[in-house]
Amino acid sequence: MFSHISSRLRIPLAVAAVVGATVAIATPAQADVQPLGAQDRTAATTSKESAKTETFRAAAPRTAAAQTAWAAGTRAYLVITTPGDTTAVRSAVTANGGTVFAAYDAIGVIVAHSTSASFAATLRGVAGVQQVGATRTSDVPADAYSPALPANPAQSTTTLTESNRWDMTQIKADQAWAVTTGSAAVKVGVLDTGVDDQHQDIAPNFDAADSVSCAYGKADTRAGAWRDVDTHGTHVAGTIAAAKNGKGVIGVAPGVKIASVRIAEPTSTLFFAENTVCGFMWAGDHGFKVTNNSYYTDPWQFNCPDNIDQAAIIEGVRRAQAYAESKGSLQVAAAGNSNYDLANKTTDSDSPNDSTPVTRTITNACIDIPTELPGVVTVSAQASGGAKASYSNFGDGVIDIAAPGGDGSTGVYSTLPGGKYGTKSGTSMASPHVTGVAALIASTNPTYTPADIRNALATQATDKACPSDSRCTGTTTKNGFFGEGQADALKAVSGTTPPPTGPYFENLTDVTIADNNTVESPITVSGVTGNAPATLKVGVDIKHTYRGDLVLSLVAPDGTVYLLEDFPNSDSTDNVAKTYTVDASAETANGTWKLRVQDIASQDTGRIDAWNLTF
Repeated sequence: MFSHISSRLRIPLAVAAVVGATVAIATPAQADVQPLGAQDRTAATTSKESAKTETFRAAAPRTAAAQTAWAAGTRAYLVITTPGDTTAVRSAVTANGGTVFAAYDAIGVIVAHSTSASFAATLRGVAGVQQVGATRTSDVPADAYSPALPANPAQSTTTLTESNRWDMTQIKADQAWAVTTGSAAVKVGVLDTGVDDQHQDIAPNFDAADSVSCAYGKADTRAGAWRDVDTHGTHVAGTIAAAKNGKGVIGVAPGVKIASVRIAEPTSTLFFAENTVCGFMWAGDHGFKVTNNSYYTDPWQFNCPDNIDQAAIIEGVRRAQAYAESKGSLQVAAAGNSNYDLANKTTDSDSPNDSTPVTRTITNACIDIPTELPGVVTVSAQASGGAKASYSNFGDGVIDIAAPGGDGSTGVYSTLPGGKYGTKSGTSMASPHVTGVAALIASTNPTYTPADIRNALATQATDKACPSDSRCTGTTTKNGFFGEGQADALKAVSGTTPPPTGPYFENLTDVTIADNNTVESPITVSGVTGNAPATLKVGVDIKHTYRGDLVLSLVAPDGTVYLLEDFPNSDSTDNVAKTYTVDASAETANGTWKLRVQDIASQDTGRIDAWNLTF
């Protein structure tokens, strides 16, 4: 639940905009400190990014030819049917007073528009239709039929130099960078208000080819459609992966790629269900290893399964998230900023937020989407020092992990559109810290599934006991304020993985790596029956002052060479401390294996300090 601070967006409590050395503090609107029902809508409505790509591939939305003109009174619906071919149900939509705005056949979800007040009730009686639900209590904006491109802000340069900020030192990200800054092969999707791709700290890591706008529920792949319609998404993106380039700030995983999927609509900055469905489908089809979701799905802070419309919203978004996960994408989400116990829900006074909110009685069956969907990592916010942030939602069995989100006068400093920088507070700010740690885990463990990354986040978190607060229930190792504990980037990349259980062989002899040279270090394996496993673990500890010079390979006893990693030439990080997984099942286990290290450039040198094999 990301948008608790500003209600929907789970954004920052305050923003300090910085151009060069000039700082302007903006006092947050009152809405930003109210119950955030919509996950951190601190900026009062900012949390859903867009993604852009040439085609949507297998799950691409189908757009009806008839859907060309907007009419007053147009409402949006999710129509749920059997995954696969939705042709029959799409025909039923058009035959019963609706048009197909987009269709996601892979999950059996159709985004339909209609001006008919009886459309949903009529369609529910059609064979093959499982559920129909209105996604809003307001009309679809005319902009949906001819979307305007977001502004491309002029960029300010900065004289600010990078420093170790409190939030990064609190999760030991600054120490983790000595191990890895993340792999450019790892793509992180920012589902939010958009991202300023031209920002000096974001441009080096921005992936335009996989960025898009999903506002209104279908992919808009025009260049720039992914840009920020607020400030929230750009701030989130910087926390995840601002470049380590000497300017401004450094993200948790400054070596990974960022793609923007704008799911916030302009003007309202609301994140409706069809937008979220589009965003998750895009994430799955475009290889996002992790997505950050600092928002809740509007207009309902909580969606209740006993409400016919909200039940369809739950099912449609659930299917899209499950699809993304099945394609290898882990979703991380903010818990929300209402200081609300998500494990003991009683009332919702903020919904619907696109018309007139009413107070309603709810139960735990009502869920915050996407925060409480199965498989989503739910993040609570901490103040500087580690206490629960005053605004952060909580709940035993709901919160998975905690991370810095800021509180009071101490917020999270990150990027803002136009080359600027500023401070925000919220669970929207906590979530991207965990997303960055997840990206580092994926970088050091490229074969990890979403479940593996989820488990690693839990295993490597630092336990945080409950304070003297009766609302915090659970144990030291897992409780309602901090979940499994505080995210720890250093542990995540270097050393909290359970020790291997198979036969283990190690070489601790130093081998000097000279400039423009190739060296090898041997390990003789004996006593292992049959072939090596398909998950042979190769642990590497290399001391080197510029690892971009290096190419690492494993040489099998028969001379077969398995490439471990060819570091990008621009990777100026010191040292390599990683474990690689190699499918060596075609190789006889016994014999002499070698770690081969090639230095392909001048000036920097180092040594193989140690390496090991686990069968």
